[in-house]
Amino acid sequence: MSTTGIELKTRRRGLAEAVELLSSMRFAITLLVMIAIAAIIGTIMQQDRAMPDYVNQFGPFWFEVFRKVGLYTVYSAWWFLLILAVLIVSTGLCVARNAPKFLRDMRSWRDSVREESLRNFHHHAEWTAPLDMVPLAQQTANRLADAGYRTKMVDKPGGVLVAAKKGAANKFGYIFAHTAIIVILLGGLLDSNLPIRFQEWFMGKTPYAGTGLISAIAPQHRLGLGNPSFRGNTMIPEGQASDTALLQQADGVLVQDLPFTIELKKFTIDFYSTGMPKLFASDVVIRDHETGKVFPATVKVNQPLIYRGVAVYQSSFEDGGSKLKLTGWPMAGTSDKPFAIEGEVGNATALKQGADTYSVEWSGFRPFNVENTSQNNDARAVTKGKSFEEQFAQTLSQHSGSAAKNVGNKDLKNVGPSVQYKLRDKTGQAREFLNYMQPVTLEGRQVYLAGVRNNPSDQFSFLRIPADDDHGVREWMRLRAALADASLREEAARRYAARALPPGDANGTLAKQLQDSAAKTLAIFAGDGSQGGYLAVSKFLERIPAAEQEKAAGVFMKMLNGAMWELWQSARARAGEAPVTPTETHGRFLQQATNALSDSFFYGAPVFLALDDFKEVKASVLQVTRSPGKKVVYVGCLLLVLGIFSMFYIRERRVWVWVKPTPDGGTHALMAMSTQRKTLDFQREFDDLKIKLPQSA
Repeated sequence: MSTTGIELKTRRRGLAEAVELLSSMRFAITLLVMIAIAAIIGTIMQQDRAMPDYVNQFGPFWFEVFRKVGLYTVYSAWWFLLILAVLIVSTGLCVARNAPKFLRDMRSWRDSVREESLRNFHHHAEWTAPLDMVPLAQQTANRLADAGYRTKMVDKPGGVLVAAKKGAANKFGYIFAHTAIIVILLGGLLDSNLPIRFQEWFMGKTPYAGTGLISAIAPQHRLGLGNPSFRGNTMIPEGQASDTALLQQADGVLVQDLPFTIELKKFTIDFYSTGMPKLFASDVVIRDHETGKVFPATVKVNQPLIYRGVAVYQSSFEDGGSKLKLTGWPMAGTSDKPFAIEGEVGNATALKQGADTYSVEWSGFRPFNVENTSQNNDARAVTKGKSFEEQFAQTLSQHSGSAAKNVGNKDLKNVGPSVQYKLRDKTGQAREFLNYMQPVTLEGRQVYLAGVRNNPSDQFSFLRIPADDDHGVREWMRLRAALADASLREEAARRYAARALPPGDANGTLAKQLQDSAAKTLAIFAGDGSQGGYLAVSKFLERIPAAEQEKAAGVFMKMLNGAMWELWQSARARAGEAPVTPTETHGRFLQQATNALSDSFFYGAPVFLALDDFKEVKASVLQVTRSPGKKVVYVGCLLLVLGIFSMFYIRERRVWVWVKPTPDGGTHALMAMSTQRKTLDFQREFDDLKIKLPQSA
């Protein structure tokens, strides 16, 4: 044999082995396990989110690793689509290799069996009858036909073989089940973003990563009406319309043109008694671009609108540009004069504070907020055995924390509207704020919650500004400005010394010392503009010997409370207001105000923006899809049901009866029966045939 012939045979053998491996069950199971693992990853990790969210969640290093692997879009990743394609090929080869054999076996009567081989069957029986050979064979065939078998009589040397079979359609179960896998996977590929990837690879389509009007986006970033499959979102404010959907990609968005325009007339939302959303729906008007047809429709959750092969689902809702009116309060310096400011969600407003200019980026407005307002512990409680610094740290953590950190469903309440915004300075640095419009009752006292966070992945920490007698923040703002005013601190120290000492000692040396101590106490608490409050107090007390710190802390806090009271009265006197009556209510207000002043050094904003009024503009987020593979998947599911039914509920049975004459003039019959799975039903059927077939006519 020539070398060329050997190489050709080797190649053929290698190809045959590759085909056998590719179409084997172990290879298909391996692919199915890989798909299952990918599905688990896609379920655990939220898909198709904005890339900055993943950076905040995983960090820059792992973000890049997961991005290259495609874990943010598992179901459209190239490797996932490749696995599906290989599984289609594998299953197709398996069907192509085995289906012809199954079909031949279904048509076959297996009549080449020998008499001796029938005796080797586990289920066999023998009997003799007085009938001749041919009548007995015909009687046996008739009785098997009555039992539901198809029969065939075959002449054999010295006898007649009656071959019978029932349930041959069991083989269709294998064919249907494997074909169903192929059909379902093909439907899945049709509904994947493979058509979009094809347009990106061969038609020059690229995601758009910029900003601006959708109508101004260039054609290379848009997908035409002929795109066979897509899944995108469109956000429509009330009174506005959209004829496009945005398809989120890893590095931008693709704009999908729709064959019709969706105009949102009204967005309706119902709430439970706790304020949680119960039902939301969109009343829309559809305008067909091709025919000009106009008709109204309502899109509800789980009740989509399907028109021209495009399904419109109610996905969620957003703010559509609510108009906001707020009051700004300075959070730095000696001024407590408020100013008016307006904004619109989705836009930005310039804000000038002194020599600095900021941009207020209005990112969200919510008319309802369900929060847990329970408070079962005193935020000022101090645990024994801890250092002074640890005690203050505990107090601080209890005063500035997540508003949702307490749990208890019975305490869930709607605390009213809130506004969310970013305050960006001239260097581009920004912090995010969340302020509630109405005061919330915490620890038996009404406070205004002012949230702040540095990163979108962080939870909000809340500054709790106590509400005054007029249910506002004016008194706290007045006290904050007074604390920053050195002259008012001196006046408060003088008043404190005069009140704390007997009248005869008011002008003596002791009074001067007490006044200086009170002024220093206020100055330490006021800090240097960036660091003050309890943290500054704790650092001051660190310089005192450890054995005397607890006693010194008690004296310091007592003097601080008295001086803060006088500072409040001095500020009111300068503003022309009457003194505050010393009551328990006012005492609690001052204590909470002092705690809030300490926390305010961590607030990190030059202003506090209090929401006064709003005009809500709702927006509906609709998911728009075209899924041509859906009907294909339905066909695949039908085939899968038929296949499973055939494999589990149709059992193939075969019966052979060898009939031959005996020397004494009678006829001998040898019966054998087989099946793929031996069950109790099979055993009962064999016993019935063993009794019924030998009976005389």
